[in-house]
Amino acid sequence: MSESTIESILQEKRVFPPSAEFSQNAQIKSLEDYQKLYDKASSDPEKFWAELAESELHWFQKWDDVLDWQPPFAKWFVNGKINISYNCLDRHLTTWRKNKAALIWEGEPGDSRTLTYAQLHREVCQFANALKELGVQKGDRVGVYMPMIPEAAVAMLACARIGAVHSVVFGGFSAEALRDRLIDGQAKLVVTADGGWRKDAIVPLKVQVDKALADTTVTTVEKVLVVKRTGQETEMEPGRDHWWHDMQSSVSPDCPAEPMESEDMLFVLYTSGSTGKPKGVVHTTGGYNLYTHMTTKWIFDLNDTDVYWCTADVGWITGHSYIVYGPLSNGATTVMYEGAPRSSNPGCFWDVIEKYGVTVFYTAPTAIRAFIKMGEQLPNARNLSSLRLLGTVGEPINPEAWMWYHRVIGGERCPIVDTWWQTETGGIMITPLPGAIATKPGSATRPFPGIIADIVDLEGNTVPENEGGYLAVRYPWPGMMRTVYGDPDRFRRTYWEHIPPKDGKYTYFAGDGARKDEDGYFWVMGRVDDVLNVAGHRLGTMEVESALVSHPAVAEAAVVGKPDELKGEEVVAFVTLEGTYQASEELSKELKKHVVNEIGAIARPGEIRFTDSLPKTRSGKIMRRLLRSLAAGEEVTGDTSTLEDRSVLDKLREGA
Repeated sequence: MSESTIESILQEKRVFPPSAEFSQNAQIKSLEDYQKLYDKASSDPEKFWAELAESELHWFQKWDDVLDWQPPFAKWFVNGKINISYNCLDRHLTTWRKNKAALIWEGEPGDSRTLTYAQLHREVCQFANALKELGVQKGDRVGVYMPMIPEAAVAMLACARIGAVHSVVFGGFSAEALRDRLIDGQAKLVVTADGGWRKDAIVPLKVQVDKALADTTVTTVEKVLVVKRTGQETEMEPGRDHWWHDMQSSVSPDCPAEPMESEDMLFVLYTSGSTGKPKGVVHTTGGYNLYTHMTTKWIFDLNDTDVYWCTADVGWITGHSYIVYGPLSNGATTVMYEGAPRSSNPGCFWDVIEKYGVTVFYTAPTAIRAFIKMGEQLPNARNLSSLRLLGTVGEPINPEAWMWYHRVIGGERCPIVDTWWQTETGGIMITPLPGAIATKPGSATRPFPGIIADIVDLEGNTVPENEGGYLAVRYPWPGMMRTVYGDPDRFRRTYWEHIPPKDGKYTYFAGDGARKDEDGYFWVMGRVDDVLNVAGHRLGTMEVESALVSHPAVAEAAVVGKPDELKGEEVVAFVTLEGTYQASEELSKELKKHVVNEIGAIARPGEIRFTDSLPKTRSGKIMRRLLRSLAAGEEVTGDTSTLEDRSVLDKLREGA
């Protein structure tokens, strides 16, 4: 986040209370109601969550203990038996929701499907049986590498139904990135499609899967299931590859949900880390089901007439929690869109809202900034009067974008829930409850009931109000990640050892800088570690650096984020070259392409700066703080006494 953006946030004083009409009809109707809930949850968290688990979800068997907390490892609803696919589907079939739209899907070319709860249940059962027929058993990992089509949600719910662990990989990632995740997760089967539509072009997916599996280090994948989406010619390896439609047509639509232990693994989702190797974030069944259910219900103020649309991709945690599991567990109608604003239809988001009468709209600040650039005439040409609530996710939103969203999209009548959370937290942690909490542009406002959040220094002490510190959580919550897949020590180091435990109490370190104002509102300023936030997607600097150094021309690379008006941050790479290689525009293009091949298009550096050497401390550590200032065009300030060679900084300044 740029200094000018931070300054505007620090000076922000506007307050927007919910309308009396909205509050009157809301799930949580007043600040007093919120405070009662929050105090109740804080005084006895286990009782608070247990009461909700009992009243809101279906359990095959009740738990013995609400929480087993052996810091930093938590188990929620110990020995309880539950199935999230059952909670998302089966229990609605005995009510009027059986014939209610569960999933509305709009394809980019304009094709569409609507699946009722009964129809979605049938497809999920069939695919669960197809997985079984191909040898997938409880506990096996299934890779999902899909476009934004209904089959992606079906695959996730089918895995959950039989106790297989899904690991969804964003369809924009490269074959190499897919390969690494399949290896780490030891996937037994991959679900993919021939391709998907994105910005008027076909994104080939099956060919990327073939490329990933051609690597001899991928040893666990036995089968590949392929959805025919775009119809392009697709090579199918006999014995290994199967068409989705062939499998679906040959199996029974009857597949009872497997009773799962509350702590059985539900999914592994990979997120960027500062060490270069993506972390396999592990979420389990019962606690995650409860947390996504309650956050969806209260934050988006869901009722049975809502048409809810989260614009994320299922390849990210937002798609898991707030396209699939949270909305369906609540019996909501959730919208899934394959495409994106593009030159042939820059107003496609507004078309979807108008076509389906969307009432709740949840998108990213990056998208909002892009909408602003496109102009008000696009949304103004559509009827957006169905909207009653707006949300933002992925990164802090600057006040100017918040105000545009409020005025142009929300017609100054829709509350905005600005949400802070992470892949690791499973669900939203800090947010307005829209009928209860007045909003301030740029602030995520207050913690969700049951979340004991704080702003601390590195000793774990609470900092005074309006002073910057580290965002931390003081007590476990049901939706929290359980570990890093295959690496519990990394889980402990990354999240629980930055802030030393006090009196045996551990504090979760979120990796974000923040402050809390005089009203108890949280203002999140962005990452404090070596993780970039590019268009709402987290990228580890080490991942991009490793990709660059794998090119024969590169001796050393340092990657930093540069504030970008549209994407939030842009990747800037400082590169030193091997012996005979010369800096050139052609080499710059080649290196950018190389990063795309290694990781995916979201990691493409916006700028590559060639340099003879990098600024390092006497111990050899690259001083990225200085590079961030140089990349942003700002004056380098602060202590430079530890620089090994001060002339390096002068040369970089001259080069800039």
